[in-house]
Amino acid sequence: MANDIEKELTPEQLEELNTAFERARKALAIIETYDQARVDRLCQAVAWAVANKKTFERLVAMGIEESGLGDPVSRMNKRFKIRGVLRDALRQKSVGIIEEIPEKGIVKYAKPVGIIASIVPTTNPDLTPAGTAIYAIKARDVVIFSPHPRSKNTTFETVRLMREALEREGAPADILQCLTRVNIPMSKALMARADLVLATGGKDMVKAAYSSGTPAYGVGAGNATMIIDETADVVEAAHNTMLSKTSDFGSGCSADGNLIIHESIFDKMLEQLQKEGGYLANEEEKAKLRAVMWDEQGRRNPKTVALSAPKMAEAAGFSIPADRKFIIVMGDGIGKEYPFSGEKLTTVLAVYKYEGEFENALNMMRAIYEVGGKGHSCGIYSFNDDHIHRLALAAPVSRIMVRQPQSRANAGSFTNGMPMTSSLGCGTWGGNITSENVHLKHYMNTTWVSRPIPEDRPSDEELFGDFYDPELEK
Repeated sequence: MANDIEKELTPEQLEELNTAFERARKALAIIETYDQARVDRLCQAVAWAVANKKTFERLVAMGIEESGLGDPVSRMNKRFKIRGVLRDALRQKSVGIIEEIPEKGIVKYAKPVGIIASIVPTTNPDLTPAGTAIYAIKARDVVIFSPHPRSKNTTFETVRLMREALEREGAPADILQCLTRVNIPMSKALMARADLVLATGGKDMVKAAYSSGTPAYGVGAGNATMIIDETADVVEAAHNTMLSKTSDFGSGCSADGNLIIHESIFDKMLEQLQKEGGYLANEEEKAKLRAVMWDEQGRRNPKTVALSAPKMAEAAGFSIPADRKFIIVMGDGIGKEYPFSGEKLTTVLAVYKYEGEFENALNMMRAIYEVGGKGHSCGIYSFNDDHIHRLALAAPVSRIMVRQPQSRANAGSFTNGMPMTSSLGCGTWGGNITSENVHLKHYMNTTWVSRPIPEDRPSDEELFGDFYDPELEK
């Protein structure tokens, strides 16, 4: 398969790919020999090289200028995600014995997966390489990055800084490499040759990763939906909604897209959202937003992704005050024919009112995920544990955030226990192999060593219960 794909490459691209893999194999042979202390120090070195405030500020500015996407203020907060990834990596074992279960006679040993192909999204040209590098080095892997063409220079620079950090520590710079002649055939060829693919990006690229013939971890589309029941703290819920909806101008798949609010607090919540910087669009303005955000077939207009609220309104043909942070539209229905109930990837938020019992909120939630976003994330603002439990049972998603801003919490936070990452698996709902946050365990192979234990064999009566018939065993 790799040879068929490589026929589409130019001679220069093929030479670059061959060279990258030759260097990667040599670097892999070296990093495989490192002990735990050595890889931990290298993780710290590459993380600091890009996560210090001065450097990350430069990378953020570079990425936004290059791609035209994103908010410099909220994107700066992503450097703390790198710290979180480093925290999680340093607290785990990845060399030699990583777990022992004496009662089962099991000892587990960690091994590298080898050469990783990392597909970098245009919205995270700096964060994704940094987080991937930390986990990969911790697991004693090597990485070849394929940057998004729209933000490739930012990714080049991020990888260059980490390579310099490796060299300063006496490790091969080629533990981390970045392709320069990137396009779709080049990315496909990279994925076909690698030992593992980490695909963080659009639906087509994730699909290509899964069809590459190489084991792959991909991500699914988001359509984060929050239920706000009658017990919610409206001030907290509105503030967190603003934080989530405005993070990087709503470009992340975790940004709040829909609120399902109980009728008893609906007006109060709507008022509080406006105090937090929301602009409530009227019906005419909502129609203009719909016309510019989607075409007649319901396909999203990429030019409306990650726009500030004033620029989003301007693109739609109306104006709003410059201090408005996001635009609120009243939900006019749920289904494929109602695009506001789907993923928006910008500073537009849809609100829906539910009446009566909590089951009505669950039914609306289920309908929204039939439009899009199955497997990704949802959340709830509630102090009713039964409501939280019922949502957990009903929601077709991999993660549920309770009283937290979705885009700042579901990929890991210093105030929750989710593994830190920038790659969110969406399970079979989203066409992914894992429903977990992709973190260190996914970067390692594991060898299980099994020793004999006393026999653990229940009787047939215990195993089969009421179905056991001793007469049939004669």
